[in-house]
Parts: sequence; C-alpha cells; structure tokens
Amino acid sequence: MSIPEADFERVAQQVNAFPEVAHNYARDHRLNMWFVLATETPQRIEEVLEEIERQTGFAVYNMPKKEEFFVGLKFDL
Repeated sequence: MSIPEADFERVAQQVNAFPEVAHNYARDHRLNMWFVLATETPQRIEEVLEEIERQTGFAVYNMPKKEEFFVGLKFDL
C-alpha cells in the first residue's frame, strides 16, 4: 500500500486488526506498507484485500509469492 505519513499509524492499526494479517511493516519505498496474509483458502485472500481497501480507503496491491522457501532453524538444547 502507498500510505501518506500522516495516515500511516491509523491505517496500520486498521490493517493489523484483521486476524489474517500475519505481519505488517513499513518500507522506505513509494509502496511503504507491506503485509502478509495467512488465509485458510486462496479465495479468502481477495476478500480480505477488498475489505482492507474498503476500510482504509487506500488501494491494496496483491503481490503473491512466486516461490516458497523453508528455512530450517534448530537449537541444541
């Protein structure tokens, strides 16, 4: 999303209120708010994105992953 600085905190709170938002962070870029959705079904992604647009009044750009990576992290305890 491209959010004006004056609206950033308000919009971040609105976006973060969705249970499907896994994490949300600011970027130093024209598209300065990036977030990740975790949904049970692929069609739910579009529903959530549309609802975020309705609630915030700002366009959401869907950038689906092209490839999935798994990072193994193990601790010897």
